[in-house]
Amino acid sequence: MLDSFWDFLWYTLLIFAFVAYLIILFQIIGDLFRDHKLSGVWKAVWIFFLIVLPYLTAFTYLIFRGRGMSERAFAAHAEAQKAANAYIKQVAGTSSPAESIASAKSLLDSGTITQDEFDQLKAKALA
Repeated sequence: MLDSFWDFLWYTLLIFAFVAYLIILFQIIGDLFRDHKLSGVWKAVWIFFLIVLPYLTAFTYLIFRGRGMSERAFAAHAEAQKAANAYIKQVAGTSSPAESIASAKSLLDSGTITQDEFDQLKAKALA
């Protein structure tokens, strides 16, 4: 058990350092697998040293490859955003105002909607 305040403080600092290392470790491993230019051998070497000399290797990785980490993360985010936007456009079925009005007109002609609903759909398509 903890005998004093200083033991508690030391224990808290150790837990903080361990959690901080885990966060950095997962960021580094994610970056290693995101980097398509780095060969599999070098990825294995980095992971080996992350296990054997964890803090030294993590700091070395951040110093020498930190700028590339941010660039790869930004590129991955941009690619994911682009894919999400394309999916949203596909699902939303964006059509031209003329197509929307023609579709609404066919609904009006078939009696599915009223004239007021048609006018609302037309105004929405032209907005």
